[in-house]
Amino acid sequence: MTGTFAWRDMLDRAQAAKLLGKEMFVVLTSPAKTMDDIKAVLPEHLAFQRGLEAQGIMFAAGPLADRDDPETWGGEGMVLIRAASLDAAKQIADSDPMHSSGARTYVLRRWLINEGGFTLRVGFSSGGFELC
Repeated sequence: MTGTFAWRDMLDRAQAAKLLGKEMFVVLTSPAKTMDDIKAVLPEHLAFQRGLEAQGIMFAAGPLADRDDPETWGGEGMVLIRAASLDAAKQIADSDPMHSSGARTYVLRRWLINEGGFTLRVGFSSGGFELC
């Protein structure tokens, strides 16, 4: 790496370029114990995640396939959260039963969403939806 920018500069550059400039936080979570330990905490973890979703804190979450064998899952996951600060995001990640139990550890990263998009199709009569 040949240099860095201050994070504030990244936010300012996004605003000046009329990009979205929405800051979120990425929680990359990895096994610290056995899969049995992870599975034991999974119901509490999922309830915690649903609570974050209901409160509008969690943007998205889910498991990550293994790097070396994309047909298997070794306990890694990713959570995208909305928080007012890095410290607030850390408190949220620390509160996850996966982390507080020691079944998983995590790395927390700031993320600035500048480009991209999504399509949501809602069927009124069917009550179905599709997210693309």
